[in-house]
Amino acid sequence: MAIYCKKPAELAQIHASCQVVYQVQQALEAAITPGVTTLELDHLAEQIIRARGGRPAFKGYHGFPGSICASVNEEVVHGFPNQRPLQAGDLLTVDVGVELEGFYGDGAFTCGVGALSGPAQHLLDTTRACLEAGIDPARAGGRLSDISHAVQCRAEAAGTAVVRQYGGHGIGRALHEDPHVSNYGPPGRGPRLQPGLVLAIEPILSLGAHQVEVDEDGWTTRTRDGALAAHCEHTVAITEAGPWVLTLPGDGPR
Repeated sequence: MAIYCKKPAELAQIHASCQVVYQVQQALEAAITPGVTTLELDHLAEQIIRARGGRPAFKGYHGFPGSICASVNEEVVHGFPNQRPLQAGDLLTVDVGVELEGFYGDGAFTCGVGALSGPAQHLLDTTRACLEAGIDPARAGGRLSDISHAVQCRAEAAGTAVVRQYGGHGIGRALHEDPHVSNYGPPGRGPRLQPGLVLAIEPILSLGAHQVEVDEDGWTTRTRDGALAAHCEHTVAITEAGPWVLTLPGDGPR
């Protein structure tokens, strides 16, 4: 496994890509309302990305048709944007990838379309908390699986299941780089975290079991038992001063 730690100039480029991801996410979240379609959200995302000099990283990636992944309710990841109007109470996950001048940013958020049911809100709150739990140990000198273990512990303490078939990844000059970042496992294992390593940390949880299945389109993945799923993601740089969340505003570590 070849793990590449980025130089300061490269981190600045990745940060610029991630800031476009953040801007797109803010615009999309403001536009999500009952009656809007995920295809309309997809068009809005592409418009913003291109207006800022970027390229939708997902569009055409191994044949993926959209600029965003839009996964609703029991859909876990990789949902195709479509013309079905969103309904009040839906749980929507949007994943955004941007390539800007040869560097990539990646981020995902889950939100409610209007008010959510109690269980759906619990899943959403837990997924967000798991992302924070995973970011905290993303520190120089730690081990990769410290992130994994923190996510799993927070998820299972809340009675939710970690979807084990997917996880985070390195990112930089490519959308997906080594290492793979699992959302479960014991601590203290895997590569040592070094300054300049950039990771997409992305807990993916279910209210039911962790097993999933892929639709005939070869992409859209849903929980096998039909339970609700949620997914949140930040791109995070390891620095000497702590984790730097590149997909949020700010010019340095927390």
